[in-house]
Amino acid sequence: QVQLVESGGGLVQAGGSLRLSCAASGRTVSNYALGWFRQAPGKEREFVGVISASGGNTYFVNSVKGHFSISRDNAKNTVYLQMSGLKPQDTAVYYCAAAFDYGLAEKYEYEYWGQGTQVTVSS
Repeated sequence: QVQLVESGGGLVQAGGSLRLSCAASGRTVSNYALGWFRQAPGKEREFVGVISASGGNTYFVNSVKGHFSISRDNAKNTVYLQMSGLKPQDTAVYYCAAAFDYGLAEKYEYEYWGQGTQVTVSS
């Protein structure tokens, strides 16, 4: 089992920045790729980005490339989602998820999930 707990969400003005954290515990988390998804009201949960187990590779959905970055600190079992240039359409609940393989973008491919943290971007 892997437990994931997100934090760092909140209210931010358009154009602002926010950093989300996801603290992982349980099985050897450093063996897992860690991804971020988001779900806006009334919409499907969508893939945002993922970082490989080693932290050496990242992959993002086109809509956030250049604005979002992901990093991880395996010593702290924590992954970060740094968001800049936020837009109202980035408003969503953001979820951290773990998968054994890297590069996966479908939510059903992720085995473990956090409870989510709300990000609200005001215009």
